[in-house]
Amino acid sequence: MTREEHIRRGFAQQSMMATIGAELTFVGEGRAEITAPLSKGFLQHNGFGHAGLTFTLGDTAAGFAAMTLMGLDQAVVTSEIGVHLLSPAVGDLLIARGQVIKPGRRQIVSAADVYAVTDGAEKHIARLTGTMVPIPAG
Repeated sequence: MTREEHIRRGFAQQSMMATIGAELTFVGEGRAEITAPLSKGFLQHNGFGHAGLTFTLGDTAAGFAAMTLMGLDQAVVTSEIGVHLLSPAVGDLLIARGQVIKPGRRQIVSAADVYAVTDGAEKHIARLTGTMVPIPAG
């Protein structure tokens, strides 16, 4: 099994990603990209995409970016992560692009930028940074 197959299998096992209609659209060394439709079921009271959806996509993209630098016998869990919500999530689709900032054996610092897409135009809506901790793959 390749590292990308390992990562895609892990993504497929996340039932929450299926529930929100998310897709793992890119896997590269130190990077991962996830997209999800911004459907009516995930809006908050003002009609914007819920921050919980933005956070979930960013956290997952940052985590899978970290996994791209690990062995096939490893996975990650988030130790801590913070989010800066920069703009309301308004659009048809959200894209979360994760990247590793600093790899390590015991912790990996990752980030993700989340964009709302309307008619092909991307708007930067959030920046997450956090620490991922390697664990044995399940």
